[in-house]
Amino acid sequence: MPEFHAEPYIYLPAVTHKSALIAWGAFYFRVTSRGAAKLVDDQDLKYVHPPRKDSIGACSAPYGPALVEVRDASSGAVVATAKTEATNHCWVAGLRPDTEYSYSVFVKDAEWAAGDRWDWSATEQALVQTGARYENRFRTHPDPQAPAPLTFAVIGDFGVGVKTSSPSRRQQQVADALRHAVDREGVRLILTTGDNIYATKKLFGIPMSATGDEDDDWFFTYFQPYRYILNRIPVYPSIGNHDADESEACDDRTQVEDNFYLCERLAGEEAAGRASFRPGLFYRFRYGSDIEFVCIDTSKEAFFTRGRLFALPKHWEFLEAAFASGADGVRWRLPFAHHPPFSAGPRHHNTRSMERLLPLFQRSGVKAMFSGHEHNFQHSKFEGIDYFVTGGGGRARRDPPTRFDAAHTASWSAACHFLLVTVESDLLTVRAVGEGVTDEAALSDIVRYGRHGTKLVEPMRIRKERS
Repeated sequence: MPEFHAEPYIYLPAVTHKSALIAWGAFYFRVTSRGAAKLVDDQDLKYVHPPRKDSIGACSAPYGPALVEVRDASSGAVVATAKTEATNHCWVAGLRPDTEYSYSVFVKDAEWAAGDRWDWSATEQALVQTGARYENRFRTHPDPQAPAPLTFAVIGDFGVGVKTSSPSRRQQQVADALRHAVDREGVRLILTTGDNIYATKKLFGIPMSATGDEDDDWFFTYFQPYRYILNRIPVYPSIGNHDADESEACDDRTQVEDNFYLCERLAGEEAAGRASFRPGLFYRFRYGSDIEFVCIDTSKEAFFTRGRLFALPKHWEFLEAAFASGADGVRWRLPFAHHPPFSAGPRHHNTRSMERLLPLFQRSGVKAMFSGHEHNFQHSKFEGIDYFVTGGGGRARRDPPTRFDAAHTASWSAACHFLLVTVESDLLTVRAVGEGVTDEAALSDIVRYGRHGTKLVEPMRIRKERS
């Protein structure tokens, strides 16, 4: 490998039933004579690759004239194209619902990120080739007027980084298991329960740099560990306290918007009543006619001293509409957020002020909610609703919870994991899946513990009565 290396990336920020948003970028490395690689900081890019000052994201400077080709997966025929000279992303329209496609990106007439890729090795502290290549393919969402089954994943508090590996940091291992789930279980989308990226450098215990406000902060925490997933299925984020300025010296919201292409994805949605944006991140989207997801921003901001952002009048108006009473054709309405209404700990407990949301959930027929914040798995049941805490996507807190009664806890686990959720007609099934999957092995459900120490491994099932 030469002294300087630019590693190209491809990703799929959004999919609808008739279009897809396809994006590309690159990260830059200095390579020593011994083969060790050092990621180039955004602030230093102008010295190694002038005049570039960014790597990736919606606002990144264009790498050159680009063409995106989308092909029918079965015939290989080109069915849609899009061109740009001003951005590193394209919306490709004119696609059919619930249809599988492949795609390619060409920049300056050369295929972007073709061939064997260089990936980070925590063991060797270098970029290595293992024969991995991009399989650029996706499936459009089903027609929004038709019911359709869905398998999706939920992951939270995952952005600890994969630069090094340790018994307490398991992000890459969980990411590998998630990739197997995408390959084998037909996962169509991923929800995050916040804390998408953490600070990695501290002064006197206070996060000061590498907090997530620059592109290079996102290489080890997001784009590398989920590299061969991000080009195939979309990720729908929520905001955690480490993504806002609640727990760090820097608010990462601008970079979250940029790297998740939120402005491009939510354009027109606020006017249509399907989003409430800036300050805060609130949006809802349907998958087929029966399933609707609602993202709730539960973070705090310094300018708003009266509580969490959902209490702002414009955001509360959005939530009132999203969780309106009465039938509207949605069988499964599934909210997701960072802070949990119910948590037995050990560090974070029931989130104060979240109780204001519970009547909205009740009146609109919510049966399950997903959140994070506490670094473990928890399942609570309260007044007919199942609440899941999934905050073990990067590292887990090993101490056991203590406040089972207040949190209405049914089961918990300290294992690193993600959730694999299947919705089919009147049944929602949740599996808590851990690390350790090999090419030959099946996905492994983590061992959960009931309130009296009983070991549980079977999936959790929720039924929704027909209205």
